[in-house]
Parts: sequence; C-alpha cells; structure tokens
Amino acid sequence: MQTLRRNSLAAAVIAGLAFSSACAVGPKYAKPSVPAPPGYHEQLPEYFKETPGWKASQPSDQVSKGNWWEIFKDPQLNALEQQVSVSNLTIAQDEAVYRESRALVQEARAGLYPTVTGSIGVTGSRSSADRGAFPFSTPPSADIPLTGAVSWVPDLWGQIRKEIAQSVSNAQVSAAQLENARLSLQAELALDYFGLRGQDRERRLLDDTVTAYQRALELTRDRFAQGVASRLDVTQAQTQLETTRAQATDTDVQRAAYEHAIAVLIGKPPAEFSIPRTPLEEPPPPIPGALPSQLLERRPDIAAAERQVAAANQQIGIAITAFYPTVTLSASAGFEGSTLVNWLTWPSRFFSIGPTLSELFYDAGRRKAVTAEARAAYDATVANYRQTVLTAFQQVEDNLAGLRILQQEAGQEDAAVKAAEDSLSLSLVQYRGGVTSYLQVITAQEAALQNESTAVSLLTRRVTSSVSLIQALGGSWNVAQLPTADQITAANPAPASGKGAVASTR
Repeated sequence: MQTLRRNSLAAAVIAGLAFSSACAVGPKYAKPSVPAPPGYHEQLPEYFKETPGWKASQPSDQVSKGNWWEIFKDPQLNALEQQVSVSNLTIAQDEAVYRESRALVQEARAGLYPTVTGSIGVTGSRSSADRGAFPFSTPPSADIPLTGAVSWVPDLWGQIRKEIAQSVSNAQVSAAQLENARLSLQAELALDYFGLRGQDRERRLLDDTVTAYQRALELTRDRFAQGVASRLDVTQAQTQLETTRAQATDTDVQRAAYEHAIAVLIGKPPAEFSIPRTPLEEPPPPIPGALPSQLLERRPDIAAAERQVAAANQQIGIAITAFYPTVTLSASAGFEGSTLVNWLTWPSRFFSIGPTLSELFYDAGRRKAVTAEARAAYDATVANYRQTVLTAFQQVEDNLAGLRILQQEAGQEDAAVKAAEDSLSLSLVQYRGGVTSYLQVITAQEAALQNESTAVSLLTRRVTSSVSLIQALGGSWNVAQLPTADQITAANPAPASGKGAVASTR
C-alpha cells in the first residue's frame, strides 16, 4: 500500500515538472504586413493650416488627446456629442458585448487551476428475507460517505494558455468595435447636425428671397395700377413669390428628419427634443492629416481586424494541441461509516490519488480537418485585415479629394453668385425704366436664387466632408487606448478607450 502511494505521488510530481517546463505548440503570431504608401495621392486643401492640437502630422507627431468635434468650436455640437457615449443604445449594446468578452477571459483562465468538489450523502438499505432457497433476514444498514475530490489537467501543450490569449484578443476586438461604433455614431451625429444647420441656412436664404420677391410684387402692382405694366407681369411675380415660399416651407421636412435622427442618437424620443434654428455660417475648420503608417494605428476598425487575426492564429494552436496526449491528476479522500458514531473516525478514512494519461489514436481525420479549418479561417482574417486597411486608405483619399474639389467649386460658385446678383440688379433697373419685360427679371431672379442655393449646399457639403475626413482618420482614437490583457482581467478595468487607458502591450 505504501509503495503504491509513493508511486502515485512520484507520478504527480513528474507531471507537475513536465507542466512547468512545457512549451506551447502552434504557430507564433506575427502581425500581417500591409501595403502602406509613404503618402497620399491627395493632399490637404490649401486653407488647412496648423491649429493647436490639430496639425498636419509628421512621423514623430502624437495624436490629439482632445475630442475631435471640438475643432468646429460649436458649443451646441459639443453638448450633443457628449450625450452619445452616455445615452446611445447602440453603444450600450456594444459595451455589454465587451463586458461579455471580458467574462469569457475569466472563464478561460479558470482552466489553469484545479477543480475541487465535495459531497455528502446518506444511503439506507435492507436485504429481503425471502431471497433464494434459504431465506434469511438482515438488519437495516446505512452508508454515510463524506468525500472531497481534486482534479487538475496540466496545460502541458499550452491549449489553455492559447484559449486565454484568444479570449483576450476577442475582448480587444470587442473593445475596438465598441470604439468604432462610438466614432461612427459621433460622426453620424455631426453629419446630421451640420445637415440641419445647412437646412437652416437654406431656409434663411429662401425667407430673404421671399421678402425680396414680395417687394418686387408690390413694385409690379404699382406699375400695373399706373398702366405701365401688364396683368401678366403681376401674375408672374405672384407665381415666383408663392413658389419660393413653398420651397422655404419644404426645407422643414429634411430639417425635421435631421432633428429626429439626432434625438435617437442621443437616446431621446424625438417628441422631447428640439434644436433652435442656427444657420450654418462658418467654412470647415483646419483638419489634421496623418501619414498612412499612422492611419494603421488610429482606426479602431483596423485594430479590430488585426486582433481578429491574432485570435485566429491562437485557434490554430488550440487545434494542434488535440494531437497530443492529455494528463489528468486526480485525488479524492473522505470518511465513510455506517453510523454517526464511527463516521468521522480515523479508521473510516479513505483516499485515492494518481495520474491518468489519455491519447486519441484514431478519429477518421477529424483533428486534421479541424486544424485545416483553423488555418483557412486565419487566412480569411488576414485577407479581411488587409482589405480593411485598403478601404481606410480609400476613404481618406475620397474625402481629401472631395474637400479639394469642393473648395475649388465653392470659389467658382462665389463668382457665379456675384455675377447673378449683378444681373438681377441690372434687370430690375431696366424693368423700372421700361426697357425690358418682367420675364427678364424673373429669369435673373431664378438664376440668382439657384446660384445662392448652390453656394449654401456647397458650404454644407464642405463641412460634412470635413467630418467624414476626421472619421476616416480615426477621430481622436489611437491603438494605445486599446485595453491590455491586464486591464481586461482586472476587477475594475480601465475604460475600453479614452481617458485613463494606457499603452497596449500584446
């Protein structure tokens, strides 16, 4: 008995030593390479100049630590953006997914430690007195076992450690996706907000035009009363006035849609939310640039795609560990007696201890198929990561090109507005002098209004394009804000992003 006990203990010690020196199997992770050009084809527009905290980036520059929307210097926008992170339900959903992924890390870590169980029971029995050819009676008996058991599977091949690393990577994916959702919703709110202000600017233009057309109608009526103008001139002026008044009213349809969208983004019922009319006045502010190599560190969607690659790499190692044997160390001990009197006495003790080695010899190729599946899934995540990077470059180029072209178009449209206003002034002078008909005035009015409306639309598009460029550049986010493994497993983790996050160590 003593010999068996010593052999079992020796086997347990040997297995523990094997665990302490074990090495994890599977491929070592290396971040996939991606094509990153030294610069963009498009350059920042000429009016983009350096501003405090936001500037054209150089390789050694640090990303702004502020809220990106503050660059627009709009207190109303600042107040609305602050409510997105607090009240938006989509962000609340993504935050819950992140907390769920953190719990999965804790679940995976539990596999490193033994499991301990305990049980107690009472069993009573009595044999039948009428069994067999020789009936006899036995008194009732009882069995009262108290058992404790310990079981541990040493992580000899690194399967559990890889599952932990995979869970950490998946949690970082959730954290990056949370920040990508936050950035997208913040940008969506800014786009809706400036779209609303653009509608306010359009409404003011049309209201001013209605006032001007009202004066023109009164002039035409006076001339008609004097017998200088025809009834046709009056009806044409009246038609022009009412058409423009209807256009002014129509702007409220899109404005209401923007207002309702903003209400939902900040988690409020549309019926309980309104924004006062504030026509858009300012051109887009200076926007910071970023080198392509920096873009890889500033976009949360790129960070999420890269962490998915890391998780897929760990899955390959997990699949490979299935080819190796499993060692289980188990022990149990307790007391067992027939009465409470002899239950917890030293002679009633029992125990067992010993390792178990198990190996799967044949599975019809299942493990090979699982490993091939994991490798294929890894290749898919690498392709997705590279595609995400290429899409990010495209989005930056698109918005840089849009801002450059819109700036040029806005300058041309300003010249067209001035020419149309001059043409309208000359037409009115000539009409008052009886040189031309009112039809020429109407034509000049339509040209002036159309060009002024186009100028307002271009201003709105330039501002919203600057928002889209900031979003394409990753806003104020940086991969250093991605939570580390220690933060993910901490009882009170640092925020998934933003203030208080520290540099990521992978």
